[in-house]
Amino acid sequence: MQQNGFKRALAEGRLQIGFWQALASPTTAEISAAAGFDWLLIDGEHGLNTLTGIAEQLRAIAPFDTHAVVRVPAGEPWIIKQVLDAGAMTVLVPLVNSAEEARRMAEAVRYPPEGVRGFAGIVRAAGWGRDRAYLLHANEEICLLVQMESREAYEALDAILTVEGIDGVFIGPWDFAASLGHPGNPMHPEVRRFIEDAILRIREAGKAAGILASDEKFARECIELGANFVAVGTDVSLFVKAVDTLAECWKKELSQGNRK
Repeated sequence: MQQNGFKRALAEGRLQIGFWQALASPTTAEISAAAGFDWLLIDGEHGLNTLTGIAEQLRAIAPFDTHAVVRVPAGEPWIIKQVLDAGAMTVLVPLVNSAEEARRMAEAVRYPPEGVRGFAGIVRAAGWGRDRAYLLHANEEICLLVQMESREAYEALDAILTVEGIDGVFIGPWDFAASLGHPGNPMHPEVRRFIEDAILRIREAGKAAGILASDEKFARECIELGANFVAVGTDVSLFVKAVDTLAECWKKELSQGNRK
């Protein structure tokens, strides 16, 4: 079975820079993988991704020296099982608000006796039945990341960090800001104070701390605090910004009567 280098990097505290994939396109995933990011997040929660689409993006990313992380749409064991069977080695679970929910997720990504994941040897993850070592080593190679994005999760953070099988905690700034009463404003001073405190507590507990921070200054601040898997942009935002800039440039040019 292939080793999970991303999981090892997180355990060793090495910084991993990532990029969000929400366009549900194997083509943009392939282009992004070739750019040299340490990891790419295939977004099954808010992106237009189906299970088949996730598998196609996993294939597109596989030839490159970057790691695919899949965010599942919800913390449901049957969904996690399907994504793992499709070949994901690292899963991000949104809206984990308690230690009990974190334990359920830790069980969902592992085969018995450590967990409850069902085994089928004919799945892509097991090389369609050719990789007989997968069943023996999957539990130690699968990486589980849970998402803190509410006041409830923040208050339960210390308990969540004690759950065996959790490799890291990812902070969702936008939902977290809304939960604190600042919708649409993840840069609000109160939100930032909570985020900074969470990063420090996560790292002190020996877990990896992650965040999506499109603002470069904020991303660097989070890294200085100890965040070691940081997504620095999204495919959607990058494309929207580029296409809007291009269109505006040409509309301005033509409105000034410079058409040739």
